[in-house]
Amino acid sequence: MEGTNPVNKKLAAALSGGAVLVLALSGCSSDDGNDKLDAWAKQVCDAVQPQAKKIEAANAAIQKQTSDNSTPAAVRTTDAQAFQDMSDAYKAIGAAVQNAGAPNVDDGATKQKNAVKELDDISAAYASLKTQVDKLNVKDQAKFADGLKDIATSLDKLSQSGNDALKTLEEGDVGKAMAKQASCKSASASASATGS
Repeated sequence: MEGTNPVNKKLAAALSGGAVLVLALSGCSSDDGNDKLDAWAKQVCDAVQPQAKKIEAANAAIQKQTSDNSTPAAVRTTDAQAFQDMSDAYKAIGAAVQNAGAPNVDDGATKQKNAVKELDDISAAYASLKTQVDKLNVKDQAKFADGLKDIATSLDKLSQSGNDALKTLEEGDVGKAMAKQASCKSASASASATGS
């Protein structure tokens, strides 16, 4: 069944490119002491960490299917579950940013609102990819490969679009406060390992 492999590799490559958008956290830290902001960052980072692990595990599952000589049915099951997990994880990260309230910085409320919307959009995009995967024809190798190709293309677009509001949220003092949190550091480290 090695026919699926080249396409599935493309899928895995597209996936690792855009997987952990939210964790492009800045590595620099500052001791300007903004207790409110530090508390906000801790709340968000602590909530993000388990979701980052979930995204990483979903990524790894797809990567593993890619390296195995898997049947289309097995690929479909794994990919569908992985996209569902990613959708859930981004939704949960959006909820965490929402629940934390606006960060204590200029335009904090706007930055928060935009980031939550973006996270929800990413969640919805992964949910729609899951629906696409569920519909793939596993009995016809060529149709299956074509279907995967379309999904890889959508994934590519998803990885390139999107995280502007998150970058804006993580600029300046917010990024510095997040960089100080142990939970964000570990999430960021695991994300960069996955995305390489």
